[in-house]
Amino acid sequence: MALAAALWGTDALLRQPLAGALPAATIVFWEHLIIVVVLVPFLPAAYRAFRAASGRERAALVVIGAGASAVATALFTEAFRYGDPVTPVVLQKLQPLIAVAVAAALIGERVRGRYWLFAVPALAGAWLMAFRDPLSAAPQAVTAALLAVGAAALWAVGTVLGRLVSVRISSRDVTVLRFAIGLPASAVVLALTGGPVAVTPAQLGPLALLALIPGLLGLALYYVGLRSTPAARATLAEMAFPVTAALIGVTLLGTELVWTQWVGLAVIVASVTALGLRERGERPVVAVVVPQGT
Repeated sequence: MALAAALWGTDALLRQPLAGALPAATIVFWEHLIIVVVLVPFLPAAYRAFRAASGRERAALVVIGAGASAVATALFTEAFRYGDPVTPVVLQKLQPLIAVAVAAALIGERVRGRYWLFAVPALAGAWLMAFRDPLSAAPQAVTAALLAVGAAALWAVGTVLGRLVSVRISSRDVTVLRFAIGLPASAVVLALTGGPVAVTPAQLGPLALLALIPGLLGLALYYVGLRSTPAARATLAEMAFPVTAALIGVTLLGTELVWTQWVGLAVIVASVTALGLRERGERPVVAVVVPQGT
């Protein structure tokens, strides 16, 4: 899970320059198109898995593809147009709060009180990292934050639903269906926003790298880990995503962080480390509730 999240964190290297040259909907459409072309050999098996799935699982897959893949990625990409490459990623730390509620409602995961000892400090650190002045955010920064929060909410729901469908559907089929469903959804978003479909030959290379490395490879590793990881715990493991992206933003993309943002980064890293130590102990903070008779 952490490796997959770290791969997602590297995509700012490609996404930020592309977001400055192309509309978010165009970028997301091409990401899905490239990935689906690569996954064509696996589409028949994924389609059979979709047909064999229950109605609840099909609905979950549609939400994962349309919401957590197409719409969430469009919101996330648009956030890069309003601010630095750090803000959109650190605000993904709202995912734990959302995932806890959704996991409890949908798949019966029970979260012990200790979970909040790690989640709350991590969220506080995310707030400090998101705004140069934590007490007075600029309108442009607020817009970027709202877009990022929308993406975080959809990705958190996708985390929980991914856990739900991965019980009976293979990680490979879930990954293929995520992008196969996300492609027409991204085309609808592109049509509604009026963005161009065409890109230049020079943009195809970065788009392909963006789609295949943090996109396809990251998601494939993510679903493999998700099969044996409770959704709330998986969401916290994804802390590697904003930490990696923030470090890349500072060292490679020229983003300057003020001292409060560095404090926020330190709080996030400390929370993740403490969680990892706790998870190796006798009583993890997240427990899977197994229904009777299974």
